[in-house]
Formats: sequence, C-alpha cells, structure tokens
Amino acid sequence: MHYELHGRMEPDAPTLVLSSGLGGAAAFWTPQLPALTQDYRVLVYDQLGTNRSPANLPAGYSIESMAVELLELLDTLGIRRCHFIGHALGGLIGLQIALLRPQLLQSLVPINAWSSPNPHSARCFAVRLKLLHDSGPAAYVQAQALFLYPADWIAANSERLACDDAHALAHFPPTMNLVRRIEALLAFDIEAELSRITTPTLLIANRDDMLVPWQRSQHLADVMPNAQLALLNYGGHASSVSDSEPFNQILLDHLAEQCGQVAAA
Repeated sequence: MHYELHGRMEPDAPTLVLSSGLGGAAAFWTPQLPALTQDYRVLVYDQLGTNRSPANLPAGYSIESMAVELLELLDTLGIRRCHFIGHALGGLIGLQIALLRPQLLQSLVPINAWSSPNPHSARCFAVRLKLLHDSGPAAYVQAQALFLYPADWIAANSERLACDDAHALAHFPPTMNLVRRIEALLAFDIEAELSRITTPTLLIANRDDMLVPWQRSQHLADVMPNAQLALLNYGGHASSVSDSEPFNQILLDHLAEQCGQVAAA
C-alpha cells in the first residue's frame, strides 16, 4: 500500500496512524497535517484498492481484511505502538484493530463511526450504489458532497468541490472495488465484542451528519468501558475538512492528554 510519513522522525516520537473513510485516500487528512506534524510522527496511507494502492479486491472482503492489511504495513515499518485516528470506515478499521491487537493502540479516535448496521446509513449507501450502477461514476461523485458536508459549506465552496469532483472522477476506483468496500462497511457488526475494547477512546461525532446518526457514536461511548464522546454541532460527516480548526483542536487536546498520561506513568 502507498503510505507517507510526515512530521517528527525520531525513533521515540509518538506516532499517529490516520485512516480515511470510504474514499481511502491519504490526502483526506491534508487539513490535519500542519497541526499534527509539529509534535508527532504521522502515517497516512491509501487503502488497498484505492488511489495509489491498486488491487482487485476479492469477494468476501471485510473490515477485518482492511485491518489485517494495515497491521502488516505497520509491522513492516516497525511501528509497535501508536495513536489511531479513523474517519467513518477508517474508524471501523481502528475498532477492529482494537480487537485484533489491542497492545498496539495507545489511544483510539473513531470519527462518525459505528459498531453495527443502522437503517438510515443503509438507505444512504443503497442510494449511492444505485447511482453508481444506474448513472455511473460521474453521478456518484457529484452526489458525494451531499453526504459529506453541510449545505451552506457546499454553497460557499462550489469551485473547490468542482476541482475535487474532477480529481475524484479522474482517479475513480474499479467499480467492483468500491462495491466490495461498501459491502464491507455495511456488514460490519461487533456489537457482541464492543465491551471488550478497553483502549482509551475518544469518539468524535457531528449532530448535522447526514450519513451516520450521531447517536451511533453515543452508543459506542455508552458501551465501551474507557470511551468518551466529543459532539460537534457543525461540519457534517466530514467536519475534519469543512470545519477543520475546532476539529484539529479536539485531536490535539486528546493527544496531549494521552501523551501526558503516558509520561506520568
């Protein structure tokens, strides 16, 4: 998989692993890098079958498959401890890693994530799949912003979104890869194991998320024994892009607290 390391490179530098959502792109985290790279070593990567990590994803591909692929990359890089930050699908990968290899994680930050299917998100993804199959990639890409961002932000950023849409269409993944990634996130269900995740966890959610109800993050906070919720009022599903400054500050405060606790111990 394509990966990039940014920020501090000292062997003892605290390491952050950032995992993006359905699009799978390392570039999703561009608004966070200036804030995070001053004090941390930051790993971003293109998930397998997306962007600069070409592959034909097999039938039965799952969130666990994605977690195992990332663990193999981290092992290759010699990363034995890290703070994991994941958006949506990337948050599911983090939750899966917390079950597969809890000793890797110093802390976990799932953003607008979930632990089991819900009817609203299933309806949204059914619409997106229908657009993909019946109208093609261009319609799928054009609709994407409606699920990710607040209406006023879309209206104020039309030129930027036009450029983003053109780039996304030019680098659109094989259709079957996208279908299998959507099937994987729709099938994800760790309800029976959720209470086993004891990693210090900060859930971040948005009240105005049009894709995933914020109550799914509240549920995670209620069931996981060492979790808390930061609930934002604005930014939509991808507030890390649409309202990055307050989002970045929440991350920095969380990481400072976690790293301070480690130092004190």
